[in-house]
Amino acid sequence: MSRPADAARAALRNPWLPEDPDVDVNDDGRPVHLRARYAAYVALGGFVGTGIREAMSLWFPTPADRVNWTILAINVSGAFLLGALVQLLAGRGPDHGRRRTVRLLLGTGVLGGFTTYSTFADGAAQLIRDSEPGMAVGYCGLTLGVGLLASFAGITAAQRVHR
Repeated sequence: MSRPADAARAALRNPWLPEDPDVDVNDDGRPVHLRARYAAYVALGGFVGTGIREAMSLWFPTPADRVNWTILAINVSGAFLLGALVQLLAGRGPDHGRRRTVRLLLGTGVLGGFTTYSTFADGAAQLIRDSEPGMAVGYCGLTLGVGLLASFAGITAAQRVHR
């Protein structure tokens, strides 16, 4: 390109608007996790996701000496939804502006609060304490294996929707 053509293109652009409307013009260069606005999105989403998980755990309680099917269902459905969400957002462009806000609010926040590794691990440890090591290993394998498949299914579903 010639210099006059570059200058003409630059003159036609509005210097007050970013070329991509999703670009955060107020980006101060700090990492995302150090910005109060983004931390607030994650906290709000985490509050909602944790509340949903707690409500489901209360609606579908599991006896202490059994596999926690509710947590298994929560983690598997969360893996599916997180895979789909991240794929949909990635298919629409870079992680900036609204896409970043949605990812942090819904992905990291809501789905991060909804799913739970600690309750899953505690459930497996409880099965071992209850002299059910085979059931604990099966629970771990089932959770991780089906969770991986669910995540892949979410990614695949989002790819098909995005086409």
